[in-house]
Amino acid sequence: MFSIKTIGVRQWLWICAVWGVLGFMEAVQTVFSMYAQGMHHSWVTLFLTLTASWVPWALATPLIFYLGTGFRSERGWRVSTWALHLITMMSLTVVTAAWQTSLEHIFHPWAPQESQQSFLQGFLTTLEGGMVYTIVLYAMTLTAGYSVDSRLRLAREMADAARLNEQLSLARLDALRQQIEPHFIFNALNASVGLIREDRGEDAVRMIVGLSEFLRRVSTEFKDHQVALSQEMEFLERYLDIQKVRFADRLQISLQVPAELLDAKIPTLLLQPLVENALKHGIAKRVQGGAIRVLASQSEGRLRINIYNDGPLLKPDWEAGGGGIGLANLRARLSLLYGKDFELSMENHGLAGVEALVSVPYRDA
Repeated sequence: MFSIKTIGVRQWLWICAVWGVLGFMEAVQTVFSMYAQGMHHSWVTLFLTLTASWVPWALATPLIFYLGTGFRSERGWRVSTWALHLITMMSLTVVTAAWQTSLEHIFHPWAPQESQQSFLQGFLTTLEGGMVYTIVLYAMTLTAGYSVDSRLRLAREMADAARLNEQLSLARLDALRQQIEPHFIFNALNASVGLIREDRGEDAVRMIVGLSEFLRRVSTEFKDHQVALSQEMEFLERYLDIQKVRFADRLQISLQVPAELLDAKIPTLLLQPLVENALKHGIAKRVQGGAIRVLASQSEGRLRINIYNDGPLLKPDWEAGGGGIGLANLRARLSLLYGKDFELSMENHGLAGVEALVSVPYRDA
């Protein structure tokens, strides 16, 4: 809703510019028409007087906008509303006529060499000739006010919708991220139980201590939905330290992340679910274990991260099951953060091994 209180310097400049242009055009047309007919007047004085005669319209514009939008929304188009517009038009006609007559009475731009008529005579003549003119201009100003108000309302609605969508997206991201922690906790605790059953109590204690430290850092430091790659790699190393306890010599790890990419911004907990998936479906199913390789690179404005693991090849119909909660969660988070501008794929690599690829726009943290 339009409000007079919302008129700022920029809005006043626009109002003055519009009415100034109209006054300028009228003055130019009048002066050149009279000059072409051979008339002789004080042209500069006449030009300035005609231009200044539009000042009351500029000052009344915010009031007309308010009566056409704000007052209408409060009381509707009732008889009192029409009466108020009528009173405003009549008042504006009187004020405009008085202003124009005052300018002409002071500067006498039309015929300085002739005697000047009285103020009352000039006022009544201007008032009589300005009635229809005022109605047309008032209607045009009201229409302009409706147009401006409609655009402002549409802009506010679009902004509100954008904020709502952002809040919903953030809420979904929070919900998805919160799924990661219990999922990881359950897997780590199950692994600890397995170590205990294998009479590897000391290793189980080390895993639980590592898990506790990992979760403490997750709860205190992972507050944003996107972090620097360096921070993500640090947490991945913490996670792998826990898994080393479980797999011992069966697990080989290779992390190849160039130093110049450590400031890249990536989604929080992007790597851990992918590495966890590689361990669960790859290394854990091989008696001799295998290797996990993480490689990061940049090309054509995109950050590419490859996670390779030695393990059984993917079945042809593996995607039918959705790839598990970890991949489904990750795909949903990437979609919320990047829309369609991301790539998440997993495919067989060679005769034995699986490689996952994540490609997102490169952004500095």
